[in-house]
Amino acid sequence: MIKELAESQGSVLAFEIQGKVSLEEEQRWIAKLEAVLERYESVSVMIILGENASWGTEAGWEDIKWLMKHVKRFDKIAIVTDSVVWKWLILVDSQFAKMLGIGEKHFEVSEVKEALAWIS
Repeated sequence: MIKELAESQGSVLAFEIQGKVSLEEEQRWIAKLEAVLERYESVSVMIILGENASWGTEAGWEDIKWLMKHVKRFDKIAIVTDSVVWKWLILVDSQFAKMLGIGEKHFEVSEVKEALAWIS
């Protein structure tokens, strides 16, 4: 499930992901992001990943294709999770993101306010 959070405002978006994301949910999420990108040059996003967050193959593929097409329109991405695996993946990915001009940073769940402040 992908849930948009009340903290979303303008080009700063906040989402929480729990459970397995279906293709339909992924498509609704992409439509939301595209609507925001129609109004703003770039976006910053905070994503809170629940312990059981995952993507099906089709949803994951759609996510990757869409992101590769729009990657230069992201300013900052904050990933909020207590998962050690995600923390290390983000550490590696943030170096790639940096080469593309995107700020990407990991935050612990206890640091949600800091993550929001960072992307704002």
